[in-house]
Amino acid sequence: MKPDRIGGFSLIELMIAVIIVGILAAIAMPSYSNYVIRGSRAAAQTELLDLASLQEKIYLNSNCYTSSVTMTYNGTSAINNCTASPVVTTGGLGRTTGLTNDGKYTLSITTSGTQQTYTITATPVAGSKQAGNGCLTIQENGLRQWHENNDACNSASPVSW
Repeated sequence: MKPDRIGGFSLIELMIAVIIVGILAAIAMPSYSNYVIRGSRAAAQTELLDLASLQEKIYLNSNCYTSSVTMTYNGTSAINNCTASPVVTTGGLGRTTGLTNDGKYTLSITTSGTQQTYTITATPVAGSKQAGNGCLTIQENGLRQWHENNDACNSASPVSW
């Protein structure tokens, strides 16, 4: 008498399960990567809004904006009345590094001669997954732009965020 087959998987059944898992992983991984990139971009946008708020606080105290991301914030931006060009900056936004909290964007500020306008830029760090996604900017007038797929911030028609 031949014994009944003992429970288990045949090699064919196991291979079919592996193929199904492989197909699901091939579909899920790009979606997950895009989700992480979008999440990092949203975090950078939040940080830009925080920095813009701090810029406005500095402006109220000194009548000009700071041009430094990494200098310590000391409540004032300039030692003079902000009419000289270039303005001598004594305070900044107080970031320890010129990077966002997750390290995926480099932060920089450009100002006008007497520092009455500013643009804060978040540029993706080269070599990171964010690279190639495009830079983000915010200005003193509230203009917020995303230069989609353009890390150089020179696209002709950026998207608002």
